[in-house]
Amino acid sequence: MVYRLALLSSMLLLIAVGTNAGGIAIYWGQNGGEGTLADTCSSGNYKFVNLAFLATFGNSQTPMINLAGHCDPYSNGCTSLTADIKSCQAKGIKVMLTLGGAAGSYYLTSAADAKQVATYLWNNFLGGKSSTRPLGKAVLDGIDFDIEGGTTQHWDDLARYLSEYSNLGKKIYLTAAPQCPFPDAYIGTALKTGLFDYVWVQFYNNPPCQYSGGITNLEDAWKQWTSQIPATKIFLGLPASPAAAGSGYIPVGDLTSQVLPAIKGSAKYGGVMLWDKYYDDQSGYSSSIKSHV
Repeated sequence: MVYRLALLSSMLLLIAVGTNAGGIAIYWGQNGGEGTLADTCSSGNYKFVNLAFLATFGNSQTPMINLAGHCDPYSNGCTSLTADIKSCQAKGIKVMLTLGGAAGSYYLTSAADAKQVATYLWNNFLGGKSSTRPLGKAVLDGIDFDIEGGTTQHWDDLARYLSEYSNLGKKIYLTAAPQCPFPDAYIGTALKTGLFDYVWVQFYNNPPCQYSGGITNLEDAWKQWTSQIPATKIFLGLPASPAAAGSGYIPVGDLTSQVLPAIKGSAKYGGVMLWDKYYDDQSGYSSSIKSHV
C-alpha cells in the first residue's frame, strides 16, 4: 500500500511538472553568421522564432525590414525566406515578425497612424494581400513588439487593430519583449490590454531586476509580471551567452538549479526567450537548458 501511494504521488508529480513544461523562443535575423532560418527550426530547440526586425515604420515612413546579412530587402531579396518560414511552421514552430529593436526608426503619432501600420502589417506579412510582401507569400503567425524607443503612446491601439484581424480567420498571435523593470516604459499600457499571448520579459541589461548571483530581485520582478500582466504565458528572457548582452547572463548551472525551480511553479510560466540565435550557436545554451525548461 505504501509503495502504491509512493508510486501514485510520483506519477502526480510527473503530471504536475509535465503540464508546466516550457519552450524556448529565439530571435533570428541580426547576424548573417547564425545559419539559415530553416536550419534554426530544424535544430528542434525552439518553439518560437522571432524575425528581427521591422526597424522602420510609422510616422509616414516607408516601412523597412532589416535582416542584417541574411538578405537585401531593397532588391526584394528577402522573399526567398518564404520556403524557410513554411518549413518552420510545418514543424509546429510559430514564426513572428518583431517590430522595433534597440536601434530602429519607429514612431506612432496617433491612433490613425497605428491603424495604418496595422493595415500594412496585415497586407504585407499576415493574411492580407500586397504586391510588395517583403518575405514573399508566407503568412506569419503574428507580431512581436520589441519597442525600446520612439514613443510611449499608441502601442495599445496597434495591438487592438492587429487583434481585430484575428476575426477574419487565422488567429494572429501578439507577443512582446518588455524590459524587466515594471511597468515597461514603452509598452506598459499596451500589455494591460490583455491582448498579448506571450510576453518574453528581458531580464538582462537591467541590474535592478536581473540575476546577479542571487535570485531575489529576479524572483520579485517575475512575481510582479506574472501577477499583473494579463498574458497567456510569461517567459524568462535571457542572453544566450555573456557576450550577447551587457549584463544579466545566467550560467547554465545556476539557471537549472536555482532560477527555473523558483519560477516554474507559476501557472503563467511559458519558458525561456534567448537573444539571439548567433550567440546561442556560439554557446550551445539552448541545447544545454532545453530539457530543464
